[in-house]
Amino acid sequence: MNVKLRTCLFTLIFISLLSCSKDEATPEEKVFRFDATMKVDGRTRTYSLNLPPNYYEDAGFSLVIAMHGGGGSAEQFETTSKLTEKANASHFIVVYPEGVVSTGALGARTWNAGGCCAYAIEHQIDDVKFIEQLIDKLVADYKIDPKKVYATGHSNGGMLSYRLACEISEKIAAIATSSCTMVVKQPCDPSRAVPVLHIHSVVDEKVPYTGGTGISNAYFPPLDSILNVWSLVNDCETIAQVLHNDDDYKFTKWSDCSGQVTIHYYLTQDGGHAWAGGLAGGGINGDTPSVVINTNDLLWDFFQQYQLP
Repeated sequence: MNVKLRTCLFTLIFISLLSCSKDEATPEEKVFRFDATMKVDGRTRTYSLNLPPNYYEDAGFSLVIAMHGGGGSAEQFETTSKLTEKANASHFIVVYPEGVVSTGALGARTWNAGGCCAYAIEHQIDDVKFIEQLIDKLVADYKIDPKKVYATGHSNGGMLSYRLACEISEKIAAIATSSCTMVVKQPCDPSRAVPVLHIHSVVDEKVPYTGGTGISNAYFPPLDSILNVWSLVNDCETIAQVLHNDDDYKFTKWSDCSGQVTIHYYLTQDGGHAWAGGLAGGGINGDTPSVVINTNDLLWDFFQQYQLP
């Protein structure tokens, strides 16, 4: 075989190998879930992030910050709320941040919501700063529309949602809270009117909707008072208008507010200290959830009505 023929054959074999290599190459894996950490005030803070199935094809996603109750965790709240299922179906990003673990025997995670709860408030953990920096990081790293960032939470996590609305309303477009009340210690003075959705159960004894002593013998302000405070903060002209009231639930709405925001309040007759439409959790979040409404459906319908100016 002459030199010229050998050279041609070698070239054809090389090109063929390259072609096969390209055809058999595995495309870069698309990752949709992350367990991550970040440093805030010298502490390692943890969170879990879920991207919807269309994340790599689209852009301009909404972000829902979902905060567990006292003693809960990202994994527990994701499971019991079933919020990831809703996020995947409705194509929004959801992040589950975690409170700081206590040094006690139970190692319970809590949030500093102002007047509650436990380790987080005793050690003055700056959870507002954590969530604010988490928002900035996620907006910078992922395809999130910064005008469409929302906060939700159960129990102690809902309490922190109220505090976020008071202190960083320029970053939070709306909040949805469950089985909680507002316990801020400083006057609530947001820079803009904030839409509020609140869901509670008549038979919740851990955070009574009428106010009074609840879990850990703590005092909780009544919901009617808290929402009327928000109606004043939001400069609502139509207050406490009952639009639905039967054996299942009562729906009250405050409207004609500044910035065209509204306040929605669902009070169910069934359930307890739990995420309505979800699963019973463990520990202090172990009540049977309401079945007459679905928190995930209500909060997503509510959030879609609002974005930051």
